[in-house]
Amino acid sequence: MMIRPEVAFPEFRPRLPWWSGDLQTCRNSLGGRSVSLAEFEARRLRVPASDGSGDCQQAVLNSPLTDANQPLLLLVHGLAGSEDSDYLRASARYFLKHGYAVLRVNLRGAGPSSTTCRVRYCAGSSTDLSDLIADLPAELVGNGVVVMGFSLGANILLKFLGEPGGARRRVLAAVSVCAPIDLAATCSNILRWRNTGYHRWFLSHMKAETLASAVSLDAGTRSGITRARTIYEFDECFTAPSHGHASADDYYRQCSAKEFLEGINVPTLVITAQDDPIVPFAPYRVQDWRRAPALTCLFPRSGGHVGFHGRGSTTPWHDRCAHRWFQHAAHRT
Repeated sequence: MMIRPEVAFPEFRPRLPWWSGDLQTCRNSLGGRSVSLAEFEARRLRVPASDGSGDCQQAVLNSPLTDANQPLLLLVHGLAGSEDSDYLRASARYFLKHGYAVLRVNLRGAGPSSTTCRVRYCAGSSTDLSDLIADLPAELVGNGVVVMGFSLGANILLKFLGEPGGARRRVLAAVSVCAPIDLAATCSNILRWRNTGYHRWFLSHMKAETLASAVSLDAGTRSGITRARTIYEFDECFTAPSHGHASADDYYRQCSAKEFLEGINVPTLVITAQDDPIVPFAPYRVQDWRRAPALTCLFPRSGGHVGFHGRGSTTPWHDRCAHRWFQHAAHRT
């Protein structure tokens, strides 16, 4: 399914043996060794938060082997991810090969940022993304900035793009991959019995990362995190109050990207699979995309969650589509 196709995108056809949405999803963790970026020069960037907390968000910049005058590409990981998530490294390698400098962003409190941040990211952490983009050195953004977000990072990206002001004027184009645009619906979906394995994996990582981070936790909150049996309970006892929300339901309502789509004026490609086992497709189906004219949507029947392992190429389909989208945006400017 395509909505407002401005670019000739390749058709997604799953390749053996990744036929189902679950197999497409699990392929990311069954792929063996992590994608190597050793041949590309790397340096670390540290960006202080603007909220006076003293937190310092971290990212790693990889440079291409040859300068192709491409925009700087920011990659934003999903829940329980970091700069070293395999899907992020795979995207980085693909775009580095095409001459893009790539900045792999750690959301606040994730990866190396866990030791330099007392606040942990959530689905609404768009201010952190805005701070990062606004603080980028001038020598990195001479050709503009493009951004690609995955899963929870894609929700943050869409929220950032739909909010007024901020640093979005620096962004030439964006790509959202499998964003949970309705957080309440996504939470309900992952709590289904058939998703028990996914739920346990996410919850265990959320707990471990939070308890081991530099986040200041009182005894009651620490106990609540330890005792949480579901992601909803985790968000109720920790995520919502730590970000000023009255409850998990209030957090989901205020931070879901679906509430910000109509405010987006940056050319944005929205990709999600109809068989995503984690992010339900129903919120995408009922969304009135006519009210968000800056968005172009690709909704293949299959592909799983940040999977899209298709025939004809070992490069994930979402990366190939994103490349075409960014090239299209570059020609429009």
